[in-house]
Amino acid sequence: MVQQHKKSFQRRDQIIAGLMLSPTILAAIFFIYAFILWTIWLSLTRSTILPSNHFIGLANYRDLFGSSRWWRSLSNLGVFGGLYVLISMTIGLVLAILIDQKVRGERLWQMVFLYPMAISAVVTGVAWRWLLDPSYGLQAIIRSLGFSHFHFAWIDDPDLAIYTVVIAAVWQTSGFMMAIFLAGLRGVSADVIKAARIDGAGTVRLYTRVILPSISSTFFVAFILSAGLAIKAFGLIIALTGGGPGYSTNVPTIFMYVFSFERGEMGVGAASALIMLLVMMIVVLPFVLLDARRRA
Repeated sequence: MVQQHKKSFQRRDQIIAGLMLSPTILAAIFFIYAFILWTIWLSLTRSTILPSNHFIGLANYRDLFGSSRWWRSLSNLGVFGGLYVLISMTIGLVLAILIDQKVRGERLWQMVFLYPMAISAVVTGVAWRWLLDPSYGLQAIIRSLGFSHFHFAWIDDPDLAIYTVVIAAVWQTSGFMMAIFLAGLRGVSADVIKAARIDGAGTVRLYTRVILPSISSTFFVAFILSAGLAIKAFGLIIALTGGGPGYSTNVPTIFMYVFSFERGEMGVGAASALIMLLVMMIVVLPFVLLDARRRA
């Protein structure tokens, strides 16, 4: 009898949990998966500024892969994404290790490093655009101090402008990476650290041999988040460089926006969005499988 009542309560709890989660599940199905299917359909039609049901097969994909601007956008994403993820994670990890030493004013340092993340990407882009503009930014300021030969005009150089985007993006999100790594470091068992100290491990060896290997899941989370931010970068680049000079800082998100809403080629824009979804899956899936295997 007791066992029957227990099963009845468990079944009731499952039903209640299902009812509570159903609005979220339905919203996810509609706003994520339904729109993905809709985007797939748009990519196969001759949609312009408005959706169309005129089916044209893979013509939009042929136009997409025949566009030099699209390939430039992908190469820019590779440069920007690779450097941004690597540098922001490295700086974030170093800052987290330093703060983990129980430094004085720890809360203040955390607030200082996290503050840029609270600023919108557009405001960050505008601020860095002013700072990097050779006419009145860093170059002009240093030249006014007497260093007349100082030259720093990356933002106007088609070969170097993408690196200004990396600088601004790293500045904005390194503190966020620091918070993620610091949470991982603080989650390591104190008994493990104490045992390593007793065995004579110094600070460097403690982190490289004991602590960092034990927070591999934190590295996974930091990578997924930073890679997602890199692929979705839009507002920062628009405010900082506008995608220029020329197409030198165009990335797929800007390409998709321009073709969908400025050039009125929504079918090509939808095709580019789907290719980026596939790229994101290709980048993330191996890490997800690796983490799942490690946890098994």
